[in-house]
Amino acid sequence: MLKDKKIGFIGGGNMAEALIKGLLAGGMPAKELAVAEPAAGRREFLRERYGVNVSNDNNAVAADCDVIILSVKPQVCSEVLDGIKGSISPDKPIISILAGITTTAIEAMLSGTPRIVRVMPNTPALVMEGASAISKGAHATGDDISLTRHIFELVGKAWVVEEKLLDAVTGLSGSGPAYVLTFIEALSDAGVKNGLSRDIATGLAAQTVFGTARLLLETREHPAVLRDKVTSPGGTTIAGMHALEKDGFRSAVINGVDAATARSMELGKK
Repeated sequence: MLKDKKIGFIGGGNMAEALIKGLLAGGMPAKELAVAEPAAGRREFLRERYGVNVSNDNNAVAADCDVIILSVKPQVCSEVLDGIKGSISPDKPIISILAGITTTAIEAMLSGTPRIVRVMPNTPALVMEGASAISKGAHATGDDISLTRHIFELVGKAWVVEEKLLDAVTGLSGSGPAYVLTFIEALSDAGVKNGLSRDIATGLAAQTVFGTARLLLETREHPAVLRDKVTSPGGTTIAGMHALEKDGFRSAVINGVDAATARSMELGKK
């Protein structure tokens, strides 16, 4: 699917680096990857670490590549797009990972009929375990969606959703790593409180979350079914679950996702 295609990144931050790692692991030659990045130190790092082509010229990368991945900060989006729109031909798919910037907004900034695909990835993509949601712009094709999904499945798993649901995706999986890390930290604190050393408590907590997630994904059973399998009558787990529910554990998680989703909607209107 990526054969004979050159992929250009406008912006060389962490998510661009994760995608570069995934593309290289998937067999993409480094010479077919180009990154436009304003910071000289970052350019040198990407060139030395991954062997990709680097430049400080957004236009050069946009003109030379077959697929463009927009990975700049949302606040500079308008300026960057205005600078490269002359180098974006209608036959080039443009993949945006700009948080809160709709495909409609990008289409308006570029004018014409640009083929925009919007993606909401998350930080576990840095270790090839990301969760990404993909939405189609007005002029994007089915092939553009397939190509995008292929790229993001190199760094984890990907789902196609309607764009109106991307705020919910942001609240759940985009912000989700922060919730999970806070939960792991709390589990570790509880272990320390009950006599475990910090390194053992954190290791047990992290491996428990990782292993449970893998179990859920591989068995495809409902979370409640798997939970019942470790919840013996009159045992320790049901006592712990009762305490968590008394303290509003489930409601707190739902409220957190609701708040992050609402904030994503607010930012998208600015």
